[in-house]
Order: sequence, then structure tokens, then C-alpha cells
Amino acid sequence: MTLHITGLSAARAGRTILHPTDLSLPKGGRVGLVGPSGAGKSTLCHALIDRLQAEGTPVSHVPQSPEEALDPLRRLDFHWRQAERALGLAPDPIRQNMLMKALGLEARPLNVRPGSWSRGMQQRFVIALALLSRPALLILDEPTSALDPVIAAATLELVEGHAVQTGITILVVTHDLGLAAARADWLLVLDAGRIVEDAATPELLARPKSVAARALVSHRNWAALPC
Repeated sequence: MTLHITGLSAARAGRTILHPTDLSLPKGGRVGLVGPSGAGKSTLCHALIDRLQAEGTPVSHVPQSPEEALDPLRRLDFHWRQAERALGLAPDPIRQNMLMKALGLEARPLNVRPGSWSRGMQQRFVIALALLSRPALLILDEPTSALDPVIAAATLELVEGHAVQTGITILVVTHDLGLAAARADWLLVLDAGRIVEDAATPELLARPKSVAARALVSHRNWAALPC
């Protein structure tokens, strides 16, 4: 079932920072939201999360850096228990093992602090926490910005594999067209608070119509990136 969201908008201090926006996100699809810094990507994501939560649609957001989600002084098993409590879930070792295995973490003990794990492993753990709620939509906010590109690519492949099995829609939010082109079937280009392009990835790359999309596509150095 496609998620249809209409009329998303936002204003700050009397100034419109996100113009009325409609989105259609297909079930199990991989969508990229691309735009430069200041285009309104984070604003759109927050508005989208608020709308879906208000409608009762489960949605999870993974921040750019694991430090934004993990207390460095608390053990990882504490974070897991807190996430389960927040969602009203009873402890379930089978569910935990399934998610940890899906993210390539099944052999890792959780009775350690985050700093005992690499940043890539921490980010995968945060994604596993985000998947606890069985979201209809998983938003990955600049998922490669804090990671080595090769590690980031491996992490995204694990997430996509789980999403294919469970029907989760993935929205990758990034300023990096290389990442979006490699991971998404459909691209949205945001510029100055407006969606200026909305097309299948091959179509947008071959025939960008907006000024913003043409500027992104013209920087061909992204094509060689591993993500």
C-alpha cells in the first residue's frame, strides 16, 4: 500500500520554509530525497514524521550519527530495554536475535557501552532499534555522513535486505546524489523548500528538468562512489 501524504508545510518566524508538499511513497520502495544544505530536507522529514505519527502510521527515523541516539555512559542492552519499554513491547529474545542478525550483529554482546563498538556497528545497532517498531517507513538521515563509504555501503545493503523481506519503505535523505542514485528507485529533489523534481532514478539522471536537478547531475564525480 502506497503512503500518500498531502499538504505538508512549515513556517518559521512568519516565513515559509517548506511550501505545501505532496508525497507518494510506495510500500517497500526505496526513495531518495536529495538537496543541498538549507533546502529544507530536515524540515520536510520532521513534518512527515509528525503527520504519520498523528495518523497512527509507524515511522522510524535514524539520525546522521549514532551519538545522537546513544548515551555513551549506558550499556547497549539498556538502550534496547528502553526502546522496548517506550514501544510497549515485552522483552523478546527471538525478535532481538532476528534484528541483530539482519544487521550483521548477531555475535556481539550487548552488555558493553557504545564506545566498545565501531561507529559502523553503532549505526547498525541504532537502525536495529529503529526497526523494533516494525515501521511502515524508515527514514535514514544522511546515513553515510559519519561512516567510511565502504562500511556505509555494507550497512545500507543489510538494511535494504531486511526491508525487502518485511515490506518497509525506505526514505534516504541526503545531499549526495551518488548515494541516492545508487540506493533509490525514485528520486525527489528539494530546493528552497519545494519539491522541484519527482522522477524514477534513471529518468532523472538522464533527463533532469529543474535547475537544481541539472546542477546535481552535472557533478559526475559521484558516479564512482561505492555507496
